[in-house]
Amino acid sequence: MTAAGFTKGEDGTGPVTADGMMPLWAVSLGWELRRGRQVIVNGQIRDRWWFDDRPASFRELVAGVLEARGADVVGWWDPVGGLSFPLPGHAERFAELEANRPGAATRSGGTAAPADDRRQTDTRGPRQTDPRGRRGGERERDRSSLLSPRPAGPPRAFDDVVAAVHRLAASPDAATAFVFQDVDHHLPPGEPESNPGYLRLRAAMTDAVTPHSALAGRHPHARNAVLCAVGDVGRLPGWFHLEDPRIATLHIGPPDPSERRLWLTWLRGEFNGAPGATRHDIEALVGATDGMSGWDVEALARTSWLRDAPLQKPDKLLELHRLNVSIDPWTQLDRETVARAGDVLGTRVVGQSKAVDAVAAALQAAFVGIDFGGSGTARPRGAFFFVGPTGVGKTELAKAVAELMFGDQSAYARFDMSEYQQEHAAERLAGAPPGYIGHEQGGELTRRVQERPFSVLLFDEIEKAHPRVLDKFLQILEDGRLTDGRGQTAYFSQCLIIFTSNTGAEAVQDLLSEDDEEVPYAVLEAHFTRAVEEKFRTIGRPEIYGRLKPGVVVFDMLRRKHIVKIADRLLGELTESVRERHQVELVPDTDTLHPWITERMSDPEHQAYGGRQIRNEMERLRAAVVAHFLAHRPAPGSRIRLGTGADGTPWVTTGEGNG
Repeated sequence: MTAAGFTKGEDGTGPVTADGMMPLWAVSLGWELRRGRQVIVNGQIRDRWWFDDRPASFRELVAGVLEARGADVVGWWDPVGGLSFPLPGHAERFAELEANRPGAATRSGGTAAPADDRRQTDTRGPRQTDPRGRRGGERERDRSSLLSPRPAGPPRAFDDVVAAVHRLAASPDAATAFVFQDVDHHLPPGEPESNPGYLRLRAAMTDAVTPHSALAGRHPHARNAVLCAVGDVGRLPGWFHLEDPRIATLHIGPPDPSERRLWLTWLRGEFNGAPGATRHDIEALVGATDGMSGWDVEALARTSWLRDAPLQKPDKLLELHRLNVSIDPWTQLDRETVARAGDVLGTRVVGQSKAVDAVAAALQAAFVGIDFGGSGTARPRGAFFFVGPTGVGKTELAKAVAELMFGDQSAYARFDMSEYQQEHAAERLAGAPPGYIGHEQGGELTRRVQERPFSVLLFDEIEKAHPRVLDKFLQILEDGRLTDGRGQTAYFSQCLIIFTSNTGAEAVQDLLSEDDEEVPYAVLEAHFTRAVEEKFRTIGRPEIYGRLKPGVVVFDMLRRKHIVKIADRLLGELTESVRERHQVELVPDTDTLHPWITERMSDPEHQAYGGRQIRNEMERLRAAVVAHFLAHRPAPGSRIRLGTGADGTPWVTTGEGNG
């Protein structure tokens, strides 16, 4: 493959794959130029690439490609360095072209006489030997030197650079190519004063002509190149490139598998374990580095030595590379706490022994770190699908897990899937693609995991999400990673993922009404399992259910023996609130409250709503306490009692009586 040909076959046909000459996007750049278009290159313009079988920066690569296309002058402008010339001898050629243009001598030279000539015509006699006279003469010579003609250098101001580029690009006398990098930072879009600069730059791009020297080459012939290079094309005004078909955009993404294979072949000797590496080891590393930039691949070789991880174990190597020096909270958990995780979680979530045991087993496996093969390290530490009646503790269990791991129940991230019912909502998770509003912010999910790779992620009411959103989860569950619209990859290998669903809950009330006895858990489990499977088949995503099936946990309905426990917990929270705020002791009368709440929750309609209905019923008790404080203003240190009458009416009284 030659730099001038940009093709795989000698006749210009056939598939093009990466080789040591240049990356594939550089091949596309050459083709766009030969189509007569100017190009806005966007994406990973600060990554490390290669050119002519050697590593090269983006600037070196593009300059080499443009020179290989026949450019006599390759110039590069950026807001920091101004106009520069990355290739030797090109600055001098640019100066010659500028000096030879019409009117250049008048503007760059001038007719003022040299200072020495002016001194020769001075007829005022001998100079004074006074020191002040000597200093005056020095100042006069300095002023004269400022007026002396100097060699013309490259223009410095942006408008002057664009004007010079416009003149050269519109002339067929020389083959020129110029790149304007980060122009979006110099001309912030949305500001009226930026529009003239973009208009001048677009005129330079579209007015470019084909140089005479190119006509001797192979058809089709490229015009003089005026390119832009930006990190995000969305930061440019849309009209700048969308309104003219002669301007194309070219996105640069991370290296593809063939390009990563080249990188790893060149860098093989830099990895720990390189002498014993086989081709299979290299191929495994090619797959594991999906989404990584060229710089990251180089840094990975250094990580293999820093963390003593040979390339023969790619999953472990990438895990250590991504985590850097972060402390793994899975290994920081107290061994005894992990061993009795079921008891700890069971105190928070009442009546859900099977769900608690399943989550506790996942935490214990993550702590020990044992799995099937090496591929398991890329997948999340655990993935659960909690399904069951509403109000039975699904969200509460996720909070309890976060508190167990991080010491704070708010450390988990909750995503309400009812907000993701539209197809375009998938972009909120992984970020908008380049050119769209919000692209720079990334995705809500990917940004969270990138910032906190050790997370408990709760996706609440997953059945309400659009099927396109569910496709994102399939990638997470299978590969353990998700790439956002900016090309940055979030890794979920250290996350515990929990989905909750109320699918099938609408039929619970009918199940309860069929028999006066409580519905056995086996019947409830079969009902919800069947409902979830049918739901995924209905939306056309059975493969997601297949991946989640081992983690499906059916929550039991609240049994009568659990209702009193939950009521006592709520009464304890109410008692603590009264004590903390008013320094008054609230004493619940359990002899009347327990039978009352049990009777209220025996109604199938109430029982279908689980723990939320218990709280709703006990709102009447809280209202009675509030009314008592407003009417009687109990003194700090006093004691009041709370109970219910025979008709279920709450009462609050001071001391031992009731009323």
